[in-house]
Formats: sequence, structure tokens, C-alpha cells
Amino acid sequence: MTTLSEQELHNLAMNIVGKHLEADGFEFLSVNSTLKKNPQFVCLKEKVLHFVVVKAIAYPNDPNDLDMNTLIKMKDHAEKFEALTYYAGVGLVNAKDHKLPVYLNEDYIVDYDGLVKI
Repeated sequence: MTTLSEQELHNLAMNIVGKHLEADGFEFLSVNSTLKKNPQFVCLKEKVLHFVVVKAIAYPNDPNDLDMNTLIKMKDHAEKFEALTYYAGVGLVNAKDHKLPVYLNEDYIVDYDGLVKI
């Protein structure tokens, strides 16, 4: 079994959030999948610019625990562009055994509550 790398988990989280944004009517202006390079999505909705920071969180960590230092820096940056800032934490866990990592081509559980405005 192949364990998903940190980058692969990040990409999976981005896909989950990206589908949510698309379904909610956001238009993508920029997508950045580089780890630790924020924001991941720069979007437009109703003529308002949005910066979205996506973070994949492995179980047992809580996807709703915010890294406020990073997010405040991103918010300050976004305000220069008159953009709103959001955090999207995506919890990922092995569906068969929560003690195991997420494996390629194996079932997993997603814990995602949507966007959190910063």
C-alpha cells in the first residue's frame, strides 16, 4: 500500500474545496497547489475578490484549528487587493482504521465544514 504524500493530501484537499467553490458559483482566477504557499485559490464571486487558504489536516488533528499567524498575514495581504479571506480546513482519515495513514486507492473519510471567514 502506498501512503499519500503531504503534497498528495494537499492536492486531495484542494480538489474537495475546489469542487465546493465551483458549485457555490466562484470563478477561479488563480490556483496554486504549492505546499505552504498561500492562498491556494484566488476567486471572484459577485464581483468580490476572495482568497482561500486550504489546509489538509491528518487525523487526529482538528481541521477547524486555525493557524491564526498565517491567516492574519494572508488577511493583511488580501486587504491590499480589497479581497475577503477564507480558511478551508479539510480533515482526512483512513476509513478502515483511523490509526493508519490515508493510502492511495483506499477509502478515506473527509471532515470539511466549508469556508471560515477570517
